[in-house]
Amino acid sequence: MRELHRALVALTVGLLALALAACGGGSDEEGAFTGTRLKNPYQAPDTALTDTAGRPFSLASDTDKPLTLVFFGYTNCPDFCPMVLNNIAASLNRLDDGEREQVDVVLVTTDPARDDEKALRTYLDRFNKDFIGLTGDLGTIIDVGEPLAVYVNDGKKLPTGGYDLGGHSTFTLAIDEDDEAVVLWNQETSAAEFAADLHTLLTED
Repeated sequence: MRELHRALVALTVGLLALALAACGGGSDEEGAFTGTRLKNPYQAPDTALTDTAGRPFSLASDTDKPLTLVFFGYTNCPDFCPMVLNNIAASLNRLDDGEREQVDVVLVTTDPARDDEKALRTYLDRFNKDFIGLTGDLGTIIDVGEPLAVYVNDGKKLPTGGYDLGGHSTFTLAIDEDDEAVVLWNQETSAAEFAADLHTLLTED
């Protein structure tokens, strides 16, 4: 049953990627909203993972700010993960203090075998010391990702000592105060585009 569920999640992610490609990652229209607003928001799961201080943290019950940006990635990711996290960090610097305080950022590791609390904290501090890192056993991380249409692969250890994670979802989700993922951005969203969208989301009625 789990394999069927994973296949459906992977199919959903694939269709989502096609939709994003059709819409384009950004817009030439000045002031246009770059992200994709979800007509049928995903419900954030209440399943708890572990933050970098060793405390339980749920994407539903512990995301209390108006917006929580959630990205699934890992510290040994060579390309998209550092690019996305750097763009998010830079986007927060473009917001005023009041807006910045209304946004949390969460990285959920897809490589918990290597990403313990200490490794996550060291990694995230390179981008922003306020970023939240979550780890746990891989099965629980997969369960957390499924209701958010996030594909997490249970990677295999390679003879070299590394891991083949077989790819993972590279979009960023925004969870609102109702514990719903209402917007997503693809991995090519720039800092300026993130900042403009966050400003819009925090100031619209």
